[in-house]
Amino acid sequence: MTTKPKAKKFRIRRSAPEGGAAGQQASPRSEGPAAAAPVQPIKPQPAQPQASQPRPPHAETPPPEQTAPSSAPHPAPGTMSPDQEIDVIKREGLTGRQLRMARRVAQKNGLASTSDYDAVRLLRANGIDPFQRTNMLELVAPDNGPAKEEASQRGKIQLPQTMALSRQNVPSTDVSEISPAERRAKEISDIQRDIARRRRRKLALLMARLSVFVFLPTFLAGWYFYAIATPMYSTKSAFLVQQAEGAGGGGLGSLLPSQFNVNSDAIAVQDYLTSKDAMIRLDKDVGFKSHFSNPAVDPIQRLDPNPSHEQAYKVYKKMVKISYDPTEGSIRMEVSAANPAIAAEFSEKLISYAEQRADDLSQRKREDHLRDARASLEDAKLERREAQEALVKLQSDSDLIDPEGLIASLRAQVSNVQIQLQEKELQLAALEDNPRPNKARVEGVKGDVRRLQNYLATLEDKMTDATIGGVSLAEKTARIQMAQADLATADLLMQSALQTMKQTELEANRQVRYLTTSVTPVASQDPSYPKSFENTIVAFLIFSGIYLMISLTASILREQVSS
Repeated sequence: MTTKPKAKKFRIRRSAPEGGAAGQQASPRSEGPAAAAPVQPIKPQPAQPQASQPRPPHAETPPPEQTAPSSAPHPAPGTMSPDQEIDVIKREGLTGRQLRMARRVAQKNGLASTSDYDAVRLLRANGIDPFQRTNMLELVAPDNGPAKEEASQRGKIQLPQTMALSRQNVPSTDVSEISPAERRAKEISDIQRDIARRRRRKLALLMARLSVFVFLPTFLAGWYFYAIATPMYSTKSAFLVQQAEGAGGGGLGSLLPSQFNVNSDAIAVQDYLTSKDAMIRLDKDVGFKSHFSNPAVDPIQRLDPNPSHEQAYKVYKKMVKISYDPTEGSIRMEVSAANPAIAAEFSEKLISYAEQRADDLSQRKREDHLRDARASLEDAKLERREAQEALVKLQSDSDLIDPEGLIASLRAQVSNVQIQLQEKELQLAALEDNPRPNKARVEGVKGDVRRLQNYLATLEDKMTDATIGGVSLAEKTARIQMAQADLATADLLMQSALQTMKQTELEANRQVRYLTTSVTPVASQDPSYPKSFENTIVAFLIFSGIYLMISLTASILREQVSS
């Protein structure tokens, strides 16, 4: 932005004349508040730009009729008294600026005046025009003696002078006959007309700017929406992503609504439908790009003949709008196209993609759980088989069919022999208590005791001594018992794995997600887009806001620069 340069006004004070005492004796003005002390002599300042262009020193002085309206012919000085002359000057309607100029000229020429009007009278009496404009160049010209006086004589107009009758259209010097009130009213009316003219000009400029920056763009936008934009037909649909509920399911999960358990799945389905992957798949199946590359579509909404995925995806996000309601668990979809049948086909394809995606969301989880359960069951079966094989091997390596039965039998025999041995020992003790026992009987009982002891030792040796395989019967029995315990543990593990497998299958069935279409897509008969009136209003508001912001910014910057 550029601003107009502004030149400050400077008052160039002249040096005091030789007769400065006369200027100091001048009394202040009696008219108005413009009275001031006598001007003190100072050095001349460089000339600054003024409102009016100064005349060069050698320019010819214009005739009196072109200088000031107060240069009318005056009566001879000797015919009227000074008071009468002052009254005549007052009736001329001089302005305050002319009076101040007359007082300054009088002070410069050393004339002692009692008032501004008296200064005018004295100047005219000495043949000096009180309203002659002095060239700025003359004020700073060097003092060259006679040359300066000659130039000043050429530049001044000596009064009185006669008006050339041959000149026409010159300013009149007649005193205005209108009253000051009428003149003031006229000036006020002129000011009002000037203000009204400037207001009309500013209003015209404002309307021109609004027409260029607001009305014209709004008209073009409305023309596009009403005349050029291709009508788009929208198809609306809604569907739910639900979780299968098992008949045997229990616990807190069965008490909660299913939609609270599938919020993440519904959000995942929504993200998939709004992704570039779904757009590419839709293009491969039904030709999304080719539909919007059709020349029948207007140039703004039309795609290039061979658009990239990114360009097509921008149009896809505008034409496919999907929203999700977490409170109801419903996904609402609106698909727009230039043909209502194609819009319905697009919607059906997207619903099928969503259904497949919902099925795939929990499939991996179900497969992982089932795979783990099957692996656990196979491991349990393998351990049980190994335990059975170990038990069979121990039983096959032994010569006896039932080592435990043999040990039980041996234990029974040992117990029986011990009882018999105790009876024989008691019988021997009874015989020996006799003072004269029967020796034959004593010897027979002792033989029986001896034989029973030997037989008992033999039985015990059978239980503890090694067999043909080098392993004692007790050790072999212990190994068989351990193998049987391992087999029982393997049986328990296999039963637990089977139960886990069944529960995993039931849980996997409960985790199945399926899609339920609550609102099926139906081809519309009337176009839904563009909404011409609403879009035009929105465009008008947008352009108005932009213009308002730019105008405010420009005015603030202009104010900052000008200040």
